[in-house]
Amino acid sequence: MTTVRTPAAARGRIDKRRAILDAAFTVFSRAGYGQACVKEIAAEAGVAKPTVYNHLTDKATLFREAMAAAAESALAADLAALEPLHEPVGGTGDGVGGDVPAALTRVARELLRRHATAEAWALRRLLHAELTQFPDLLDTVRGDGTRRLGEALADRFARLMLAGRLRAADPAVAAEQFLALLDGPLEARSAMGTRRLRKADLDALADAAVETFLRAFGPES
Repeated sequence: MTTVRTPAAARGRIDKRRAILDAAFTVFSRAGYGQACVKEIAAEAGVAKPTVYNHLTDKATLFREAMAAAAESALAADLAALEPLHEPVGGTGDGVGGDVPAALTRVARELLRRHATAEAWALRRLLHAELTQFPDLLDTVRGDGTRRLGEALADRFARLMLAGRLRAADPAVAAEQFLALLDGPLEARSAMGTRRLRKADLDALADAAVETFLRAFGPES
């Protein structure tokens, strides 16, 4: 098998672009789009201002790319949180052994922990604040990410339904309801991220969401 190696120069350019996007998201989160300046972003990234323009042509492009990168990172973390629903077990084929509630609880707690981070709230606030100027970001940040997370969760629910571990229903609706049971109370209890919730608070929200979800979608038996 031949190993394809990325040239050092290409790796350096990719790393530098990533550093710029991370710095841009930090500065935009702190100052907002209107008040942020490219000079400040360059300083945050530890590069010269012309270097920023060499990688990303203007401030608007920089903002779009920084938001897209942050959204992709958040989605990767969310998909990783679904791992308890993928764990292989012998015989059942549904991936969660004999304890669906425990697996759902692990997923719910991890998703809430990730959705309650400072970075996650910053992404939401920036999207809402700049949506009128950048309406395309609704699809970039929420539309595509929400769809992909929902599809991954629906796939696991469909397997559980086929195995009789959840009530037969539309798995896409079940996934949508599960996520809504998590994010709705989180936004309300934390006042859109302005009030810090303790781990115990997040766990309680997750447990309540799972209990409600299972009342609606638990196996009929």
